[in-house]
Amino acid sequence: MKQQLETIRRGALEAISAVQGRTDLEALRVKYLGKKGELTAVLKQMGGLSPEERPAMGQMANDVRAALEEAIQRQSAVLSQKAMEAKLKLETVDVTIPGKREERGRKHPMYAALDEMKEIFLNMGFEVMDGPEVEQAEYNFTKLNAPENHPSRDWTDTFYLKEDSSVLLRSQTSPMQIRAIETYGVPIRMVSAGRVYRKDEVDATHSPMFHQIEGLVVDKGVTMADLKGTLNAVIREIYGPDTQTRFRPHHFPFTEPSCEMDIQCYKCGGKGCPTCKGEGWIELLGAGMVHPKVLKNCGVDPEEYSGYAFGLGLERLALGQYKISDMRLIFENDMRFLEQF
Repeated sequence: MKQQLETIRRGALEAISAVQGRTDLEALRVKYLGKKGELTAVLKQMGGLSPEERPAMGQMANDVRAALEEAIQRQSAVLSQKAMEAKLKLETVDVTIPGKREERGRKHPMYAALDEMKEIFLNMGFEVMDGPEVEQAEYNFTKLNAPENHPSRDWTDTFYLKEDSSVLLRSQTSPMQIRAIETYGVPIRMVSAGRVYRKDEVDATHSPMFHQIEGLVVDKGVTMADLKGTLNAVIREIYGPDTQTRFRPHHFPFTEPSCEMDIQCYKCGGKGCPTCKGEGWIELLGAGMVHPKVLKNCGVDPEEYSGYAFGLGLERLALGQYKISDMRLIFENDMRFLEQF
């Protein structure tokens, strides 16, 4: 047995000192010190020794185990050091190479305009709400007093998702006004912003997908004067106190009376140019007093309550605020364009 222990010690120490990988080192540990290892197999023979021989052989076996464990630990440290040196060599950084410039992101011009609008309305006591982009025709048209034969309900103008024209990609954010009244009741003062979809891309100022922000106020004693005062205050907050505005009569099925609000062309100052098509004015938004039928559709008594509503395209707002001539630039994600803002 003594000869066997010496053979194991000598062979194991040579193998451990020569091993070059952690996997091989672990295999050697199992080979010599594992439950079925060579040293364990020798120890199982202790029962055949005389009582006088057992202490000496036991001590020798312990010495061999200790020597092997120490050698394994030492070789493990050597392998770890070699691995670290190899990693550092592989990942060496040349500190003389110029560093990479960290690019700073910035807010998209349209969302900068939206955030400014939200801040203005929040300061005026409005709540900001959100609604679904996939909408029911009942909310997008019917409850907003749009008759069945209204042009906006035609398949050539609207992205319908069902053949019976009952579900569509919303063509305006106005459905959120109906949902807000049904959910929270009146009085109410809210704005809602988001993506809307129309089959409209005829020129540089139109897109099949664009963004709107709409507002609604319903309370007792609300008049057209409140509407005009609010919109003038908002527009002059955005474009400056000297901004010229005008209101023109118009027709919308969900407001009566209705109007459109224009601002003097930001490019030519009202003289006439391609941006304003020679008119000196740019249409900015539509507005009006909430139609009594719309209030009735929401369960509100139009004899007791009145209100106004308005809606404008955020892209057009950004066009005017940042003097952008082509709406398509907002959606093209050209960094040369976006880095200007």
